[in-house]
Amino acid sequence: MDKIKISKVENVTLHKRTTQATGTLHISTHHLIFEHRPDVPANTKAPLKGHGRVKEMWITYPMIASCVYRPMPAVLRQDHAIRLRCRDFTFVAFHFSDETQARSVYDTIKALTCGLGSFNKLYAFSYDPPPIEKNINGWQIYDARKEFKRMGISPKGADLGWRLTDINRDYEYSPTYPSLLVVPSSVSDNVLKHGREYRSRFRIPALTYLHPVNNCSITRSSQPKCGMFQKERNPQDERLVAAIFSTSKPLAGAGMPILDDDGQQFDPDMQETATSLGDKSRPSTDSVANQSSDKVYGAQQRNFIVDARPQVNAVANQATGMGSENMEFYKDATKEYLGIANIHVMRDSLNKIAEAFAHTDYTDYGPNQDLLAKSKWLDYISLVLRGSSLVARQVGINHSHVLIHCSDGWDRTSQISALSQLCLDPYYRTLEGFIVLVEKDWVSFGHMFRHRSGFLSSEKWFEIENERVGGNRKADNQNANSGNGNAFGNALSTARGFFTKKNDSRESFDVNDAGDGSPVSAPTSKSAKHTTTNVKETSPIFHQFLDATYQMLRQHPTRFEFNERFLRRLFYQLYSCQYGTFLWDSERDRVQEQAYDRTRSVWDYFLSRRDMFVNDQYDPTIDDKVSGKERIILPDTNQVKWWHELFGRTDIEMNGTSQAPTVSLPKEPKEPIVTGIENSEISIGPAANGGSISGQTASAFTNGAARLTAGLGNLSFAKNSTSAPSSRPQSPPTSESLPRAMDEQIKSAATNESGTTTNGRLSFSAFARDNAFRDN
Repeated sequence: MDKIKISKVENVTLHKRTTQATGTLHISTHHLIFEHRPDVPANTKAPLKGHGRVKEMWITYPMIASCVYRPMPAVLRQDHAIRLRCRDFTFVAFHFSDETQARSVYDTIKALTCGLGSFNKLYAFSYDPPPIEKNINGWQIYDARKEFKRMGISPKGADLGWRLTDINRDYEYSPTYPSLLVVPSSVSDNVLKHGREYRSRFRIPALTYLHPVNNCSITRSSQPKCGMFQKERNPQDERLVAAIFSTSKPLAGAGMPILDDDGQQFDPDMQETATSLGDKSRPSTDSVANQSSDKVYGAQQRNFIVDARPQVNAVANQATGMGSENMEFYKDATKEYLGIANIHVMRDSLNKIAEAFAHTDYTDYGPNQDLLAKSKWLDYISLVLRGSSLVARQVGINHSHVLIHCSDGWDRTSQISALSQLCLDPYYRTLEGFIVLVEKDWVSFGHMFRHRSGFLSSEKWFEIENERVGGNRKADNQNANSGNGNAFGNALSTARGFFTKKNDSRESFDVNDAGDGSPVSAPTSKSAKHTTTNVKETSPIFHQFLDATYQMLRQHPTRFEFNERFLRRLFYQLYSCQYGTFLWDSERDRVQEQAYDRTRSVWDYFLSRRDMFVNDQYDPTIDDKVSGKERIILPDTNQVKWWHELFGRTDIEMNGTSQAPTVSLPKEPKEPIVTGIENSEISIGPAANGGSISGQTASAFTNGAARLTAGLGNLSFAKNSTSAPSSRPQSPPTSESLPRAMDEQIKSAATNESGTTTNGRLSFSAFARDNAFRDN
């Protein structure tokens, strides 16, 4: 490829934390490959296992989140460095004695990372799978008709109140929705055609989950176009929502009984009412109880419209004609605002975590605890989990229907929808079921993976020290994260953008979503060919979903068939671009660009290595009368902790406590499997403000669905407070940059594992151990 100025450099020194290695750096079309041979300790009669064997570290270019080239003046006689921070929180630095070679490597990395010019040049389009994967077709794992049939919905299943519709079979009705939709049987396609205009992106309320016990539903949509004064309405949309809420109504003498811990029927009148943030239209407990004098199980049904945004964001969106439902027009339902911030806040949070690990390419300090606390990452994970718990309670325990949306219905909506189903349905806690869940609520329902992940990188992520590339970094960050400012000020700014620019996206009009009013391009087949990354559209939404899933797995280690390693490797494959599953923004784009023929599914990798990702503590037994084995599981948001394995750190470094792992893992082979990207060194790592989240709004329930019922009233969504542990890992220095002469200091101070030096370099036993996947 003409972008490769130099393909091989000898005598390159790799720095990773306090380890160093000298070897050969290969620059290939899709990977950086560092190759070295560990030193054999002197006076060793028999070489230790692994010594003398060539080791490799692979880094795929889309994994690079930051690249800084540091040239050194000749007078200092020091090496020239290229420092990389990867999306999986691997921090490494390559040192070169020759400046020309160093600059050629930097230019080549930049060209192969953000200068591709086309998604068709990503690795997924040329990946040749190993024999172990060739007999598996992961694209066939999810079949929408089969999955809805599992829920009891089929072409002849109208008795459940739902039907399949092919109204979107050509993706003309709603370009970002799947081709197959499920809607109430009482609603015709003609009603759907007239109702679609009322929802942003034409993402109408459509079924994603039907509970097998009580036939209550989870539906999802985008925000309504209610007008600046919330007076705009659409009778067809109101009819559709009413039909959804009517598919299963409590009847006298009917309904599923709720059981308490002792297996006795639970009295719904003893239940507290969930509180709503700022929703004054919510009926009180007394008013709900007085609606019927019959004490029948199922009569406690109160259907919910769940708006995942903060209420102020939804109100500010009214300036653009959007907003949230006027509950005067939607009877038999109440509304809940979850208060989950937008994509820009989450991106800023992740950036602070990255800052907390600055200089870990050279030092072995723990993360900066102040920056970790300021990131509020655990607060956001806790908030997402509480929202998911609310939905799961309403559907599985209170026998209610829930409609979920945020702005466009493809970020926060996907998080809440998928996690609540993970709480409700044991099938989704199996390996195959989790794959189906991801395919359904993320891939099929149109999460914008391409926009959020930024696979083609950006010049803003590349820098030559003392020579800005692509503008002022601090200014870029401030502009990208302008959502942290005054909410109403930003709302006015977005309103100005609405009237002066083409309204291409509603998600950006969420307050704080684009303070400058800049629109976000819609995921269409035309935009699928765009050749650059809009940094303002990137956000770790799917990353947060995996983190929240990890929290549930850690708290309920026997209820999941898959293990923590599965989630960690899935996170890696999100950015590897080795497979086609996460490369597009919608089902339509995958069909139009022939993803199923041109690329492999990421599930090929996992299903061909199933034994690596199975949890040996898994217990598939379901018995609602036995504590710990109920169908429903709910997260304890008081116990949210840093996912220290993902960041390549110990529990003490991350959470300030020592705790035995809750999920046992099979032993990882000492040698990584050499299949392209999989040899990349996965080393991730921030530590937290320490320990678990505590807050006045978190519910403190552990095992047992019945026990969880009584705490529904404790589920509110105010701001969290975090409590730090009594003993924290020490924070690293807070200086902006390390001294340039630090390389020589590190070389002179480096010691091997036994505390002795080896020619100024670390013994390679530690490096060889860390060079494998962090799965042991």
